[in-house]
Amino acid sequence: MRTKDLLAATATGLWRWDNVSGQVNLDTETARLLGLPAEPAELSEAAVRSRLHPADFAEITGIVNLAVTESTIAEARLRVMDSEGRVLRTVRSRSRAFLRSETDHTDYELVGTLQEIPEAQPGTASPHTPASGDWRRSREAFLLDAGRALAEAHSTAEVLRVAAGLSMPGFSPDGLAVFGIEGDRISVIGHHGHKQGDIAPFVDMPLDTDYPAAEVVRTGRAIYLPSPDDYRRRYPATWPLAAAFHRESWAFLPLVSAGRTIGAWMAGFGTPVAFTPDERAVLTTVARMLAQALARAGDQESRRELTDGLQRSMMPTVQPDIPGMTVAARYVPTGGGLEVGGDWYDMITLPSGRIALVIGDVQGHDVRAAGLMGQLRIALRAYASEGHHPDAVLSRASRFLAGINDTELGGEDPRFATCLYIEVDPATGLLDIARAGHPDPTIRMADGTVLVRPTAGGLPLGIVPDTDYPTTRLVLEPGETMLVCTDGLIETGGHDLESGWARLRHIIETYGAEDLAAAAEEAEEAATDGVGTVVGTGGAATSDGRTPVPTLEDAAGLEKLADALVQAVHGPSSHHTTGPFVDRREDDIAMLLLCRAGGSCGVGTGGSAAHQPVRRTVLTVKQSEPERIAEARNQVRDVLHDWADEDQVDSAVLMVSEMVTNVLMHTDGDALLVAEITGETGSRRIRVDVADGSDELPHRRTPGELASSGRGLVLMELLAGAWGVDPRGDGKSTWFELYEDAADGAEPSLPDLDAFSDDSLPEPAA
Repeated sequence: MRTKDLLAATATGLWRWDNVSGQVNLDTETARLLGLPAEPAELSEAAVRSRLHPADFAEITGIVNLAVTESTIAEARLRVMDSEGRVLRTVRSRSRAFLRSETDHTDYELVGTLQEIPEAQPGTASPHTPASGDWRRSREAFLLDAGRALAEAHSTAEVLRVAAGLSMPGFSPDGLAVFGIEGDRISVIGHHGHKQGDIAPFVDMPLDTDYPAAEVVRTGRAIYLPSPDDYRRRYPATWPLAAAFHRESWAFLPLVSAGRTIGAWMAGFGTPVAFTPDERAVLTTVARMLAQALARAGDQESRRELTDGLQRSMMPTVQPDIPGMTVAARYVPTGGGLEVGGDWYDMITLPSGRIALVIGDVQGHDVRAAGLMGQLRIALRAYASEGHHPDAVLSRASRFLAGINDTELGGEDPRFATCLYIEVDPATGLLDIARAGHPDPTIRMADGTVLVRPTAGGLPLGIVPDTDYPTTRLVLEPGETMLVCTDGLIETGGHDLESGWARLRHIIETYGAEDLAAAAEEAEEAATDGVGTVVGTGGAATSDGRTPVPTLEDAAGLEKLADALVQAVHGPSSHHTTGPFVDRREDDIAMLLLCRAGGSCGVGTGGSAAHQPVRRTVLTVKQSEPERIAEARNQVRDVLHDWADEDQVDSAVLMVSEMVTNVLMHTDGDALLVAEITGETGSRRIRVDVADGSDELPHRRTPGELASSGRGLVLMELLAGAWGVDPRGDGKSTWFELYEDAADGAEPSLPDLDAFSDDSLPEPAA
C-alpha cells in the first residue's frame, strides 16, 4: 500500500512548513482538519495560525524550537478554531525538522502529520493520547528561546522589546510592564499591551505607595494575584487604576541582579491564571533572566556614555571661519573594549596668526592610551602657543612623552605616539610640516589627481627624548585639498599601506564627478532652451534656482567627502573588500581635511583650456637623502597617472632619475624638482625642472661600452620632446618637456649649450 493510501485510510493528514519562507503546504486531509475546503492548499504561516488556539500555537512553537535543537520529534495537541472563535476539534500533531544547513538552525523544513483526537463519549474515560501536549518540554523550549534572545540584546530598548514579545506556554500575558528605581521612587521604563496615556499614573510613584510593584521593590518578594477580588482586597487604593485594564490575573516579580533589587516586572493576564508551582517557576526564571539582561544593558550604556563623553571632551571642534580655507574633521572610535583610543586631532591658533593642524596616534586602544593622548595634546597645544616652529614643537613633545614613560609609568609598558604637525598660512597656502613616524599627507589637486606628498620625518614621539624633526615646506595651491589621517583609515579591514591608499584614492578622485557631469548636462539643456545657467567655481548656484553642484570648497561638500571616506572603510560597500567585517573596527580613526578656496577644490575635470587647472608637484631631494630619488620617480609617475602614452611616462621617470642623480653626484647642493602639466587632456604638456645651486654646465660625453655614467644627455636627446638648461640665481635649472599628442619619432629640440656662459647668469634673486 502506498503512503498516500495509508494516510487516507487512517484519516491522517500530511503537511510541510518552510521556516524561511513561512509557507505551509497542506494535503486534502490536513486542510479538512483545519476547517478549510478539503483540497490541497498552500497557506502562509499567519493563515494557519489563525485556525489554531493562540495558547496552543505558542506551545507548539516552543516544542518545535526544542525539537530542532535536540533533533527529536515535536509532538503537541492543538485546538482548531473557526472564524467565530469556537473550537471545532482537537488534533494531534507529530513532526520532525530537516535542517538545510548544519550551521544555521533557523533554515529548516518541518514535515509532520495531523490526526483528529476523538471526543470522549459520555460515561467513558478520555482516550489515551500518549505524549500529546508535553507541557514541560514546551516550557523548557520557551525558556531556552527566551534566554537566548535576552542574551543577544545589547541595549535597554532591545531587552524591553524581547520582553514584550515573550509568549509563555499555556498562560501568555496580554500586558507587560518593567519598573525601574530612581532614588526613593519607581517608574515604568518599558511596557507592552498598553497605550501611551494609560501608563501616566504609574510613571512616577513613591516607594511607599500601596501598589504591588512598589511592595515588590521594598520587600524583594513576588506577588501573585489570581483574581480581581484578590487585587481589590489587598490593594484597595490602587485597584481603580488596575480595574481600567479589565484583566483577570496579575504577577509582580522582583528584578534582582547581583543580590540587589533593580526593579520589578508585571505580567497581566486577560484570562484567569491559578499560578501553579510550575507557572510560578516559569515566571521566576524569566524575571531572573530579564534582570540580568537589563543590568548588563545598563552597564554597557553607562560605559558607552562615559567613553563617548571622555572622547568628546578630548576632541576639539574645528574652526569653520579660517579665511580662504574650509576644514572638516572626523573621529571614529574603535569597536572593542571601552571604545576609546589614542587617536586625536587638533587645531591651534598661533601667535603669528597662522593655524596649526595636529593629528596623532598614541600606541594602544585602552584607558592609558586615551589618558596619554589627552596629556600629549595639551602639551603640544602649549608648545605651539608659545610660538615655536614645527620642528621644535615635536622635539619638546617627544621629550615630554619620554618623561612620562620614565616617571609616571616607571619604565613599564612605555608608549610612543606618531604625530603630524602642520603650520598653515591661510593667506598663501604655505604649509610647514614636521612629521614623527606618521603617514604622509595626501593632496588632491585642482583637477582631481591625488598625490601622497613625501615629507621628511623623525622617530615617533617618546622613543628618543632628543630627536630632530626636519621640516618640509609645501604650498597648498588654490582649489587643492589636503587629507591627513591616522593609520586606522588606511589599514583597517586587512589592508596594508599600499592597498589602503588605493582604496582611499579612488574615493577622493571620483568624489563629485557625477554631480559635475549632471550639472554639465543641465547647463547644455538650459543653453538649448535659452535658459542661462551659471556653474562657477565653488559650486555656485544656478541662475534658475536649481541646487548647486557640491564642491570641496563648500563646507557641506567637504563634510560629504569626509563621510564618504569613513563609509569606504566601515560602510556596507567595504564588506566585499579585503578583510572580514569583524576586523573593520579594530583601530580608531582620526582625519582632517583642509581645502584652500579658489577653483573647484578638485571636483571633476574638464572645461576649456583657459580654465583647465594646472597639475604641479614639487619635491626637494637633499644631499643627505639619496633614497628620496625613488620618491621623485614615484611623484612623476603619479602626476602622469592618466597620460595617454605609457612609454612617455617611462621616459619621464627615467630622465627625472638621471637629472636628480646628476645633481647629487656632481654638485654640493640639493635638487629641487618641479613637474607641471598644462593643457587639455589629449594634447597636454609636461615640463619637469630640476634646479641646483651649481653653475657648472652639463657636459656631453661619449661613454664607452662599459661606462657607468655619461649617458644622461644622450637620454635627454633621445627621449625628450624638448630640453634645455636655464640660468637661475647662482645655479641652473635643467628641464625637459613631453607632449601628449607628439607623433612617434619626432625630433627633440636641442639647446645651444655653447651660448650658456657664466656671464649670462642673472644676479641672484632678492
